[in-house]
Amino acid sequence: MSTIQTPEGWTIENDAIRRTSSFSTFRDAIHFVNNVAQLAESQNHHPDITINYRKVTLTLTTHDAGGLTEKDFTLAASINELQGSIKHPSTLPNC
Repeated sequence: MSTIQTPEGWTIENDAIRRTSSFSTFRDAIHFVNNVAQLAESQNHHPDITINYRKVTLTLTTHDAGGLTEKDFTLAASINELQGSIKHPSTLPNC
């Protein structure tokens, strides 16, 4: 894994990469999680997700490989792009 750069905001912890993001409201956090779920489905690679009120922690590891693979770093980079492009939920109806 040393040849793959860890995306900004993510840390390597044991055999996983992890990122915690804080949001203004619980609703914003859930909106983000729903968008991550859609992205994860499209890449067929699914993070462990912990929601603590306005904080969301995402943990990526490739369970069937027993640790980190390129899939984890690719999804992490995609999540970073997603987080930068999400419109604020209060501007979206029925979000």
